[in-house]
Amino acid sequence: MPAQRRGTAIAMTEDELDEFLREEPICRVATIGPGGHPHVGALWFVWDGTALWLNSLTRSQRWTDLDRDRRISVVVDTGGTDFLQLKGAELTGRAELVGEAPRTGAPVDELREPELLFAGKYAGGRTFAYDGRHAWVRLTPQKIVSWDFAKIRR
Repeated sequence: MPAQRRGTAIAMTEDELDEFLREEPICRVATIGPGGHPHVGALWFVWDGTALWLNSLTRSQRWTDLDRDRRISVVVDTGGTDFLQLKGAELTGRAELVGEAPRTGAPVDELREPELLFAGKYAGGRTFAYDGRHAWVRLTPQKIVSWDFAKIRR
């Protein structure tokens, strides 16, 4: 993965980024819509240390976009009322649609870890019911840019 070129003074370390991506609850997913126009929507996600996993509705503009063009950009950020509280990361690459779509619960080895992580993050560890409307998207980032403006003080 290429190194971050700009903003290296405020970039998160690998450990900081890993912790940030494991803890933050919401990301914004950008896909390429009809005519090349961007489509952005918020989603829950999990990070397994290597890839970002999104659980998306299969009857959505996002899914339609990814079926046509796998390029994707995801922003995870947090902020406050003070500039120095801004912190985030942008992950870009190509999406992979993993497992059955929509997901009905048939065993898929690749989905075991993300589904456990998802249950732990959003459902108190309880496995969730498969509703036959969602499926998994994996983003193994080709590029990550991060920022933590609190580092300006240091």
